[in-house]
Amino acid sequence: MPRPPPRGRGAGAPGRGRRRRAARPRRCSGGRWPPARRRRRGAAPRTGRWDGAGPRSSRQRSRGRGPGGAPLRGARGAGRTGPGCADAGVGEDWGGVDLRIFTEPHLGATYEDQLRHARLTEECGFGAWFRSDHFLSRDGAPGPTDAWVTLGALARETSRVRLGTLVTSVTFRHAGLTAVQVAQVDQMSGGRVELGLGAGWMEAEHTAHGVPFPEVGTRFDLLEDNLQVVTGMWATPPGELFDHHGPTVTVSRSPGLPKPAQHPRPPIILGGKGARRTPALAARFADEFNLPFMAMDEGHAQFGRVDQACHAAGRDPGTVLRSAALTAAVGRDEAEVARRVGATRQELGQLRGHGLVGTPDEVVEQIGRWHERTGVERIYLQMLDLADLDHVELVAAAVLPQLG
Repeated sequence: MPRPPPRGRGAGAPGRGRRRRAARPRRCSGGRWPPARRRRRGAAPRTGRWDGAGPRSSRQRSRGRGPGGAPLRGARGAGRTGPGCADAGVGEDWGGVDLRIFTEPHLGATYEDQLRHARLTEECGFGAWFRSDHFLSRDGAPGPTDAWVTLGALARETSRVRLGTLVTSVTFRHAGLTAVQVAQVDQMSGGRVELGLGAGWMEAEHTAHGVPFPEVGTRFDLLEDNLQVVTGMWATPPGELFDHHGPTVTVSRSPGLPKPAQHPRPPIILGGKGARRTPALAARFADEFNLPFMAMDEGHAQFGRVDQACHAAGRDPGTVLRSAALTAAVGRDEAEVARRVGATRQELGQLRGHGLVGTPDEVVEQIGRWHERTGVERIYLQMLDLADLDHVELVAAAVLPQLG
């Protein structure tokens, strides 16, 4: 996605015979912050999926299913549907706002750090754990980790939480191989993967690894080709072949295999600040549109552009789920809030413009303002310190209950 604030950003059920997992030393401790229940807001959530066949005005809903088709029970978001996925965790309670956890492992996290964080995210009842897809560490060791290698491993070490990228840059992987890798991880997870795709923006991480970094127009051509190839390969019926001839990618006689576990495919997430090509691509391909660290008014305007692009494409804008990525710094008191703001390496005033900062009650009020101003239905909480597990637990105990 487009350039983030200074700190950076970026999109299964165990089988028989698997080794026994190691004991998990940490559990989510709910109830440490007595939440005050909030009145349900009146806005209805947007759900459903547009398959490109023509305009849609109705919302589709189906019961949430987990690996093997079994109903998901006992988790927030169970039995609800997002765009084209079994249990995307779209909130149907307070204002329809769903919270997800979003991390930046390239800033200083090992695989073990990510595993611990993802497991806690699942145990605390969040619907999804996402990570960025970057290859350049700012502070040296331990260095970056590959997003899809990591998500493949987490797919086998978790059972309910959804997994994805915000976002995978199309400059890093060939389009056909992205289709193969994401489909395989979706199978490994039992159908819990979501794919965020973007044109890339950090030139330094490309030159540091010998990866070409074309000019922005070519990168958007590459993004469009990737979207056509990935969705086209997944949609190719068994026994048929897929071909694509675009300005940056040519695919000839691809069998379009393997297929993802989700039908018709994993959700596609697009986002960014671009005023022309970004909304147009979202109208054609996206199940979800994400605002990357924008101010409220800026986000409101960008969602309006996506709506206009949908109308121009003959698509119901209500079939594009609205989401935002916001840096989180939640604390029980001013001192704890200040400590978590410091971990972001941003000034408090700057962070308030594109983040959620304060006590749990203050953050709930901020989420309410975001929902009322922009219609946002999902928020990705960017948590930059993966060692701060208490941050996840506090939000789960004191913010989630107030959202429904």
